[in-house]
Amino acid sequence: MSDVAAPDVPPRCPPIAVGSSYGPAGSSTRVRVLEWLRFLGLEAEAVLDYLGTPNVRPGTLLRRPLGVARAERHLRRIGSGPGWERLLISRSLGPFTRGRVEADLLRRSDWGVFDFDDALFADDRGGVHRFFGEAAGWSTAVQGADLVIAGNDLLAEAAARLNPEVRIVPSCVHPDAYPRKSVYAVGPVPRIVWVGSPSTEPYLAHVAPALLEVHRRTGARLTVVSSGERSLGDLEVMADRVPWAGRETDALLASADCGIMPLPDTPFTRGKCAYKLLQYGAAGLPSVATPVGVNARVLEQFGAPAATGTDEWVDALLSVLQESETARRSRGDTARRAVEQHYSYTAWRGAFLEALRLPGGTGPDAPARAVCAPSATDGGV
Repeated sequence: MSDVAAPDVPPRCPPIAVGSSYGPAGSSTRVRVLEWLRFLGLEAEAVLDYLGTPNVRPGTLLRRPLGVARAERHLRRIGSGPGWERLLISRSLGPFTRGRVEADLLRRSDWGVFDFDDALFADDRGGVHRFFGEAAGWSTAVQGADLVIAGNDLLAEAAARLNPEVRIVPSCVHPDAYPRKSVYAVGPVPRIVWVGSPSTEPYLAHVAPALLEVHRRTGARLTVVSSGERSLGDLEVMADRVPWAGRETDALLASADCGIMPLPDTPFTRGKCAYKLLQYGAAGLPSVATPVGVNARVLEQFGAPAATGTDEWVDALLSVLQESETARRSRGDTARRAVEQHYSYTAWRGAFLEALRLPGGTGPDAPARAVCAPSATDGGV
């Protein structure tokens, strides 16, 4: 018998199917599913994304009636078919499922995981949203999962009332994917930046008076990175729109002087995962935000000012824009370190693998290492 040790061969990765109502341009799908697969080097056995669009709002659906019909037929087929060895669903599989298709597929899969990053249970919009969309089926999907991944403590507490198996994995960023700010001197025209979507643009109205006052005093301009096209109202006099374009617009953060994340204080916004702040921090950009939900914790970790009312916002913005270059650089460095330690894919790699029952899951802060060997039967990694 040979006494030569067998090579340490990593285990085969089980195949995994992923699903969401949104395509790759949808922020939840990209951040909480597709970027994880890319980071881990995994290929999905199946990708279910309804229309493949960034959203499934009524206007989007009405413009694509044939696509909606095809998507609904496809959902009916997979809804009556077998599950998968591993299934990860982000938020929902379609706007009309009411959670039933999701729950059935999660139960029929060997290991079904439901992930969400918004307070869908607190979406109090009326009209069609009351009967359709993600809020209508959230509780049903949560109850059908073997395990639920929530983006923060508040979301986890809500899910735990319906399912005892809940894990927290925050929305993460790749710090190295963001060009890091190197020049902290503020020029003659200070540049404030906000990154978001058409659905969150109304939040800017809550700080419009403060932004306009800072504009009056300093000449500051506001860069709005979003795919929206509607008027920004009073802010039009100081705003410059830039369509979101992934890595191209992420690079704008390093050239700005301050990032902002205003939020109204509502049951829905308290479930937000502070993703804008994390993007600013990854770029080493000083920031100001409303201390609602996770924002409060991130602001403390960043050493960044919190602001609520108009006067506080004016004072905080002026402080960040007018303090010394050394102080601004220190803010950026602190924010960058906090993102690396607490909100990077590397930091949460072990917890995500553990939630999916994939090899190498050991909880947060697991060291990065190869955990899966390619397989000729499942597409490999």
